[in-house]
Amino acid sequence: MSQPRLTVLAGPTAVGKGTVSTYIRDNYPEVWLSVSATTRPPRPGEVDGVHYFFLSPEEFDQLISDGQLLEWAVVHGRNRYGTLRRTVQAAMDEGRRVLLEIDLQGARQVKDTMPDANFVFLAPPSWEEMVRRLVGRGTETPEEQQQRLETAKLELAAEPEFDHTVVNDTVEHAADELVSLMGLLPLQR
Repeated sequence: MSQPRLTVLAGPTAVGKGTVSTYIRDNYPEVWLSVSATTRPPRPGEVDGVHYFFLSPEEFDQLISDGQLLEWAVVHGRNRYGTLRRTVQAAMDEGRRVLLEIDLQGARQVKDTMPDANFVFLAPPSWEEMVRRLVGRGTETPEEQQQRLETAKLELAAEPEFDHTVVNDTVEHAADELVSLMGLLPLQR
């Protein structure tokens, strides 16, 4: 049986999904990393089509009504983010291995529409390490950190919904294990 061409990576907040995905993008060119669509404005240095597809709320609404999103969500009560079905399908049609790095809500939506995908849960090595990483980022207020940790407790409980679990003890190890689950050989170091 061949490996699924679509792998969905999800896990709790502050577990390092973005860091692992960036490492894979930088070191495994054969993996196509999906670019999300969003209604939020670009931040300095962000490029449309590279970091995100920046859309108006009306454009995003049209994609939803046309069934053009594999998954989407409202994040922090303001902006919407989603995965364009056409870009994912085009990459799979080209024979590429596709990686979606999304939140749990999005992973559940993809599971409903593409149950044959490979669903991978990225877990922290321990609760204490996840707390250390979140606090160490310094990007949230103490109140936001507390809210994210409460959310993380619920997110950790979703692990049994996934096909595989990868522990993010080091970025390199987690990336190697993830690409192995995608049917690729890890880098020789």
